[in-house]
Amino acid sequence: MKNFTVTGMSCAACSARVEKAVLSLDGIESCSVSLLTNTLSVSGNVPDEKIIAAVISAGYGAEAQKAKVTDQDSRKKQNDLLFKQETHNLLKRLISSVFFLAALMYISMGHIMWGWYLPSSFAENPVGLGLAQMLLCVAVMLINKKFFVSGALAFFHKAPNMDSLVALGSGASFVYSVCVLFSMTASLSSASHSLHDLYFESSAMILTLITVGKLLESVSKGRTTTALRALLDLSPKTATLLVDGKETVTPIEKVKIQDIFVVKSGERIPVDARITEGFASVDESALSGESLPCDKGVGDRVSAGTVNKSGYIKCVAERVGEDTTLAQIIKLVSDASSTKAPVAKLADKVSGVFVPSVMALSLVSGIVWLIAGESIGFALARAVSVLVISCPCALGLATPVAIMVGSGIGAKNGILFKTAAALENCGRAQIIALDKTGTVTKGEMSVTDIIPSSDFNKEQLISLSASIENKSEHPIGRAIVRFANENDLKTIPVTDFSSVAGKGISAKDVSGREIVGGSFDFVAEGVRDKQPLEEYKKTAERLAESGKTAMFFSFDGKLVGVIAVADTVKEDSAEAIRELQGMGAHVVMLTGDNPKTAHAIGSLVGVNEVKASVLPNGKAAEIKELQKQGKVIMVGDGINDSPALAVADTGIAIGAGTDIAIDSADVVLVKSKLTDLTKAIRLSRATLRNIRENLFWAFIYNVVGIPLAAGVWIPLFNLQLSPTFAALAMSLSSFCVVTNALRLNFINLSKRVKIKKRSEAVVRQEPTKGELTVTKIIRIDGMMCPHCSGRVKKALESIESVELAEVSHEEGTARVTLRADVDSSILKNAVEAQGYNVISID
Repeated sequence: MKNFTVTGMSCAACSARVEKAVLSLDGIESCSVSLLTNTLSVSGNVPDEKIIAAVISAGYGAEAQKAKVTDQDSRKKQNDLLFKQETHNLLKRLISSVFFLAALMYISMGHIMWGWYLPSSFAENPVGLGLAQMLLCVAVMLINKKFFVSGALAFFHKAPNMDSLVALGSGASFVYSVCVLFSMTASLSSASHSLHDLYFESSAMILTLITVGKLLESVSKGRTTTALRALLDLSPKTATLLVDGKETVTPIEKVKIQDIFVVKSGERIPVDARITEGFASVDESALSGESLPCDKGVGDRVSAGTVNKSGYIKCVAERVGEDTTLAQIIKLVSDASSTKAPVAKLADKVSGVFVPSVMALSLVSGIVWLIAGESIGFALARAVSVLVISCPCALGLATPVAIMVGSGIGAKNGILFKTAAALENCGRAQIIALDKTGTVTKGEMSVTDIIPSSDFNKEQLISLSASIENKSEHPIGRAIVRFANENDLKTIPVTDFSSVAGKGISAKDVSGREIVGGSFDFVAEGVRDKQPLEEYKKTAERLAESGKTAMFFSFDGKLVGVIAVADTVKEDSAEAIRELQGMGAHVVMLTGDNPKTAHAIGSLVGVNEVKASVLPNGKAAEIKELQKQGKVIMVGDGINDSPALAVADTGIAIGAGTDIAIDSADVVLVKSKLTDLTKAIRLSRATLRNIRENLFWAFIYNVVGIPLAAGVWIPLFNLQLSPTFAALAMSLSSFCVVTNALRLNFINLSKRVKIKKRSEAVVRQEPTKGELTVTKIIRIDGMMCPHCSGRVKKALESIESVELAEVSHEEGTARVTLRADVDSSILKNAVEAQGYNVISID
């Protein structure tokens, strides 16, 4: 993707013209022009010189953006110049214009209409008054010559723009007034009456009011980039490197991978790095939105732009320059702002023909009023009003300002949208597909249950198991060892360690007593007292039904107990899924795990549907199937889920950490929280709603304003609009659109939605075409939690001919869809076998 700065654009017609010119080049894959940031983004193998030449041939200027993200001063300067310098120049133009306009208005309105004081020698000279008005008007026109230069160039390039409309409107008023002034010199006796036919003040007022609108628009546009400027301000300019044991302050651009640097309390971390010495409390709110500081110690990673709130750390640089997390976030936000949302296509099409159509309407309105018998001055006023009230700017700004604000808010909250299309499509999704490991669950094994035998206690069971698992690299073993370390439980030294793949491990303590851990069959062989084993085997089976893996341990021929481990569910998963369902989404969990574990986790978090034993390549196929039912969001870790992320309508990477730039994802959730998915959808919907509001007002303004300016309503309601008020309306239209987009800054992304009852949120699976279906409602007593619902659901769906069982512990019901009729006693027995009471079956 190449980026260029385009100069000379003033409205949506300009951006449409630039896009058309660049797309005509061979080798261009796509291009997008942002009127908000005056940037051109191009994909394709075309030299920069050809692209710049195409833009110039269209009547505009272009320059390749060569500043890198690492050069923060250049980027910040470039960003500031885009708005601050423009705003400053507009303010100077406005002040100068108002000075001359005030003098012009004093003569044309104050003296001529209301009799304000002027020296008698001047007041009694109508031609002199006319000449004074002309000179003051010329001064205003020279101050605002940009409208005439830009408008003329665009007109001669056969691509008239908003400046062309303003120049024509103001110029027509000026030329007509000059003609009247010359006619006054031919008949001095009636010259005083002709002063009322002069439109010099309208010509100058149009230019001044349009400048007011441009100034307000520039100020508002500048505010939309607040988030991006804040990100640019985060990166430090220097780093304190350790060179030969001495601290040396070095420019950030010279920091290289493997350099050692120190960060003291209150300083910003310069690059992505790993702590090698020390401890610090790091404020990561600027990147992740997390308000509480995170404690970091040796081995932990830290990101550029975050702040060391307290402590002293020594770090080794791992990512520098454009590879840092901060640099990639800045790039993502900037790129998203330069792309266009699909909803903007209609506005782009209209903008391409808008200005020529308005010019034609202006000409027609003037001719019609002349034919109707009105004076040249009246017809001219109608034609000029049409020219100056028309506002293609509002159409061009309706989408990009909302996208810029929306993507900026997302960045503040750790939600990164790569493109405007991703920001729009995220809120349109009807189906949410979640990867299990690392998305719904934490992605690492944890100890969940500790069940010692009667001869041992929990501490002894953990101590003995951790002693032999210390020698193992298995994820289950690491979970047990980690649990022992976290609870300060001591281990004993072991020897003669051995491992049998798929069965278990064994070792001996210093006294030669054997410690064995593993599956039931493997451990049971060496246990002398077989009587208690069956009871513990049943316990292990119950744990397996909950998606847990049970490990048996023995010591010196005695059963020590059972430890269960599982990939535990994230704290916010169930809450996030309930909110997604409350927002009307159908939530599906995709996993490569076995059906038993998958359904246990699915029931625990309350998803609508579980698809188990799905391989990574198979996930893409499952997404395609889901897309037949509606637009799909796929949420995964961005590595083994890459095919599915790429196929989905919107791919969302969660758990990215410092690996922000995941190519296959459209959206990145930096904080690895599933609840941020609901925030992303809420933000997307709010942004899309804001875009629609902007487009509506942009269209309705022109639809209502142009006929009013043309005088359509004069015969019916005697409503007419002077060129001055038309210019005022135009000057405020773009400002209103940009201001409306700024309202997005007040959105509450943490606002909780009203959760629908589970049974209402479920999107029912359609039976296979041609099959007979029977539905039965079972009323059940005794279900207390989602785990209960999961057990009943599993029991019912294990019955042949049961297509689907939708179980709600909240309502105490199970809705069973059958491919063929099943005797109610079979359904009743299946439920009661799980320990629940069936009240009735309808």
